[in-house]
Amino acid sequence: MRVSTKGRYALNVMIDLALNAKENFIPLRDIATRQGISMKYLEQIVSMLNKAGYLQTARGNNGGYKLTKRPEEYKVGDILRATEGDLAPIMCVVEDGNCDKKEACKTFSFWEGLDKVINDYVDSKTLADFLK
Repeated sequence: MRVSTKGRYALNVMIDLALNAKENFIPLRDIATRQGISMKYLEQIVSMLNKAGYLQTARGNNGGYKLTKRPEEYKVGDILRATEGDLAPIMCVVEDGNCDKKEACKTFSFWEGLDKVINDYVDSKTLADFLK
């Protein structure tokens, strides 16, 4: 499993919003400037986070983005899954991985265990952990 820039930037955007939004919406250009991310790439990332229901949006002069929940309510794993998809180390441990060799595979339990460790870890961290 390798987290792409999309996943890393999504986490940074969510942390940025947690640190800076408070009551106000934050313009995308402000996030792009602080995070050093191009507006075009940031728009793709924010679209995924918005689709997942993690952001509120507002248009106009005071428009922008802010979190829909408190930072402690966002699991890092959920943010990464919204942008990366499944975090499984190999496809056969994905629920619909359709591996016909799973039953006879000598290594399947290893991969299944690694998948559990990865998911347990990313789900044990929240945005609030990065704000401390």
